[in-house]
Amino acid sequence: MLGVDLDAVRTFVAAADAGRFQDAAAELSITQQAVSKRVAGLEKALGVRLFTRTARGAELTIDGLAFLPHARDLLRAEGRAVASVRPGRRALRVDVIGRRLGPAAVLRDFHRAHPEVEIDVVTLVDADAAVDAIRSGTIDASFRAVTMPGRRLPDGVAAIRAFDEAVQLLTGPAHTLAAARAVTPAELVGHRIWMPGLVPGTESAAYYDALAAAFGLTIEITGPDFGAEPLLDALAGSGSLATFVGDRTRLVWPADHDLRRIALRDPEPVYAHSLLWHRDNPHPALTVLRDHLGPGRFAHSAAETWTPAWVQ
Repeated sequence: MLGVDLDAVRTFVAAADAGRFQDAAAELSITQQAVSKRVAGLEKALGVRLFTRTARGAELTIDGLAFLPHARDLLRAEGRAVASVRPGRRALRVDVIGRRLGPAAVLRDFHRAHPEVEIDVVTLVDADAAVDAIRSGTIDASFRAVTMPGRRLPDGVAAIRAFDEAVQLLTGPAHTLAAARAVTPAELVGHRIWMPGLVPGTESAAYYDALAAAFGLTIEITGPDFGAEPLLDALAGSGSLATFVGDRTRLVWPADHDLRRIALRDPEPVYAHSLLWHRDNPHPALTVLRDHLGPGRFAHSAAETWTPAWVQ
């Protein structure tokens, strides 16, 4: 079966349906000789006779009858395979930094607004991997904070500032700030902000390094990163530890943890997410996604916001 030609399979199915090689040739816009040659090649590859010539045309042999449903399956599989990579027919492949983070939440909003758009969600390790995947065509778009120091997008890759995500303080009930409805970044000076998941050199680390420098904060990234649940457990039992989270980050914790999301104000730090794509990518759903992320859709009501100086 490794040598089976799909054009020959298509010709076999057409001849079986038509009952005559001549009619199959007309349907496929090839010569009758080409039909005979393709069928003969298929019979040779399979090692059986598929048709018996009669005065009325061509009749399937027992082997031909047995092969016909599988031949149809092969052609349907071919159609699905082609559709899976054809722009406009395959799913829109979008990279998000994490499935619980803000970009994933925005993508869920987009899907609710446009349920007709099929989406394939992937998570790549960092912005460099996302840009490489966009250039190679592995993905169609990516949500990333690409306006970090020293970053320049390669030719052909475009980016827009898609949405700003407010940064919040997350604490346990025993924390000294737990009862506050909002705090200023200046009030966090001297408090322990623990973010063990930050990886130096990444877009997130660049943002929080700038935030710490701007307001004189201490952000610790020491200790192993065991994921969100151990971090939430540690916050719940601590009177001094806190962490930063985006306001769209999806977190679930046991009721007895009684964790608190506390807004930051005056100014409100926001994390600027960009949407990246390749200018030559023809997938029509890309335009729909960009329009969904239009100016003002995800604007914040805070009178004063903060972003690093290098954010555009």
